[in-house]
Amino acid sequence: MIWSILLLIAVTLERLGELWLARRNTRTLTARGAFEVAASHYPLIVGLHAVWLGGLWLFAWKAPLHLGWVAVFAGLQVLRVWTLSTLGRRWTTRIIIVPGETLVAAGPYRLLRHPNYVVVMGEIAALPLCFGMPIYAVMFSIANALILTIRIRSENAALSGASHGRQA
Repeated sequence: MIWSILLLIAVTLERLGELWLARRNTRTLTARGAFEVAASHYPLIVGLHAVWLGGLWLFAWKAPLHLGWVAVFAGLQVLRVWTLSTLGRRWTTRIIIVPGETLVAAGPYRLLRHPNYVVVMGEIAALPLCFGMPIYAVMFSIANALILTIRIRSENAALSGASHGRQA
């Protein structure tokens, strides 16, 4: 039980830290002339993640951990750190376009167009599986896939509309 609570605390602190970092980066980018696009679906993303994590606190805090899934989740965190560090101050939870900037093509972006979304998809499924909750994992994975379909289409359209090149 204590390990489950510690994992939930770690994920909660990580998410709160990411929100802080995203806000800071968004303010910095907009101060440089950047602008947000396709903001209408953003509350769905925030809501999904809040309900997902809140539900895990409600149902999983005393569940035994499945260490294989904890290892998968830990691996996803390595990819998350790689992705965020590659983007640096350009990373945010919103779709922010900086006129004149080129797309990042280094780090995991050499391999995947949207590595952060791969991490998010994996986390939405893997964290509930850490607690032995496969139905929860499937339900939230489906909801996340629906929202990410909107998100990725919006982001791809915004990035191609900004006629960005690629940078190393």
